[in-house]
Formats: sequence, C-alpha cells, structure tokens
Amino acid sequence: MTIDTESKPESVQTAAKPDVWGAPRSEPAASPEALARWTAVRDQVRALALREGWSKSEVSRRSAVPLGTLSPWYDGTYTGQLGAVTERVEKWLAAIEEVRSRAATIPEAPGYVPTPTSQAVIDTLLYAQMMPEMVIVTLGAGMGKTTTARHFADTRPNVFVVTMRPTTANPHSMLQELAAALDVSERNPGRLDRSIGQRLKRNGRHTLLIVDEAQNLSDLSINQLRYFLDEYGCGIALLGNDEVFSRFGRGEPKPGHGQIHRRIGKRVHRLSPQTADVEALLDAWSIEDGEARRLLHGIAKKPGALGQVDKTIRLAAMLAAGGGQPLAVDHVRAAWADRSGEDVRAVRAA
Repeated sequence: MTIDTESKPESVQTAAKPDVWGAPRSEPAASPEALARWTAVRDQVRALALREGWSKSEVSRRSAVPLGTLSPWYDGTYTGQLGAVTERVEKWLAAIEEVRSRAATIPEAPGYVPTPTSQAVIDTLLYAQMMPEMVIVTLGAGMGKTTTARHFADTRPNVFVVTMRPTTANPHSMLQELAAALDVSERNPGRLDRSIGQRLKRNGRHTLLIVDEAQNLSDLSINQLRYFLDEYGCGIALLGNDEVFSRFGRGEPKPGHGQIHRRIGKRVHRLSPQTADVEALLDAWSIEDGEARRLLHGIAKKPGALGQVDKTIRLAAMLAAGGGQPLAVDHVRAAWADRSGEDVRAVRAA
C-alpha cells in the first residue's frame, strides 16, 4: 500500500445527467451565420460534456466562462453578445483538441522496469519485511529507488511508504507526517509515537515502513524509527542519497551512531547504474536503433542516470512521431540537446 502524503486532486466530477445538456429552451436572435456557428459549438460542448461526465459548473470552471453566462448561452436565452461568447467557447474547445492531439504523440512510459538494481532493492525490502530488520537503500539520483519502493508497496500487503522532506527533520514533525500517512488520529502528542507503533505492530502480519528521502531526517528521528523496530517489530527501510549511507551504512559507525549501525541488517549502495540496468530500460522502451542505444548508454552516465534516459526517450519519441518516423539516433541527439543544452558530442556513447 503506497501512502501519498501530498494533497489529493480535486474529486472526480459526477457523471452529468443527459437532461442537463438537453435541447435549448429558445433560439437566439442572431444572423444565420452566427446561429449556425452557435449551434455547431453548442453541439460540440454537449458531446464533450456527456463524454467526460461534466456538469455545466465543471464546463464553466474549465472554460473560464462564468456559469451565469454559459447557461443562458447554451440554452439560447443569452441577451448579450452571442458571437463573443461563442468564440470564447470555440477557442476553449480548440485548445482541448490541440492538447489531445499532442498528447497522442506522447509515448506511454513502461512504468516499473525490473532491472538488476531494482531487484537488489526488492530483495532488501523483502528481507526487512520478513525478518524484521532495518535496512538502508542508497542509490544515485534517477536510479529508480522511489519507483521500486512504490512498486513493492503496491504489490504486497502491510507495506507503507512515507516520503520525508526538510520540514519533517525533527522527531515531532516526522511523527506527525507518519500519523497523517498511516491514518492515525491521536491528539495527545505524548502518545503519538505509541499510536503509530500500534498501527505498525506486526500482530501476526509482516509490516514494513519504507521511509523515502531519509537524508532529510535528523539522527534523533532515525533513532525514533529504531524504537518502532525494537518495540513493535516492524521492518524499517531507509531510502535516500549517499548522505544516508555516510551516516549509518559504512563499515565503521560514526561516534554516537553505533546503536543504529548495529541494527542495519542489509545495505544496497550504488551510485551509478549498471550496464544491464540501462539495457533493461531500453528494452522496455523497445529501442531498436543501435546508434540510439549507444548514445542513451552515454546519457545514462550523466547525473540523473536512468531518469535522464527515460525523459530523453520520451522527448525523442515525440519528435519522431511528429515527423512520422521511427525513433532513431538523430531524434535522441535532438532531444538531449533540447533537454540539457549540452552539445551531444560531449556525451560519451557506450
């Protein structure tokens, strides 16, 4: 189960009832040309609204045409400048069509890609969940630690993913973040950690708390997580950048870190992708052009690693689709130049 602590998007609109978009009450007093234009645009709005399940309020919000104007315009009772409103709605419809036509050229990303590195992360998370233990996963930027963690949570029960940030560094802020993510209600701050612990307690389950961006947590906060491991028997996985490994993952603990260090049961520490990781991603994208693959291997060596490769392929595929061509190395070169501002000759191809 993946926990997303960010604000949720606006709720999906209830499907519009057909009678909301029924026949107009009246026919506007307008020239034949303006009337024909209004009829065509009005029919397009009706078809779109029924297809998407939008109410008039939703169409008003999306088109930025006030509801007090949109409703009488649609019903044929508008007494203002009919042509001006028709043109405004027409432009909105054209913008929607343009977005949809462009979106059709954006290739669908392969999602989670099982690479050797991601498999090492999954094995480590599974170990933490089953034993239970505290583990550390530190990967370079763009190597897929967050994607892998969320895939693990989505495919296994009793797994919680919480992402930390600089404002959650201290124990109290971290506990509040955990409480919100784990749906724990506790008004007494002194009992907050116990209530969270009860939520994480195994009770015959194999529970795992994955803390992403753990480099944002203070040592005291990490020690609080150690308390959950010791007291409630839940696995703890600390995911982050090289700073997490430097603080807790090295062979010799820093002064004051021994209590945490001895509880680290397993570590994954990789700062750059393996060749097989890049190959797996290129295969998932069905990249067949040999020159393009070699160049993308070079891009994978840049900061951002697989993330850079993924975004470059997306843009290259759009460029290829726009020209009605299969993706080739020239599209990758152009995409990388557009994204990075770097001369492609500076990329050392594999």
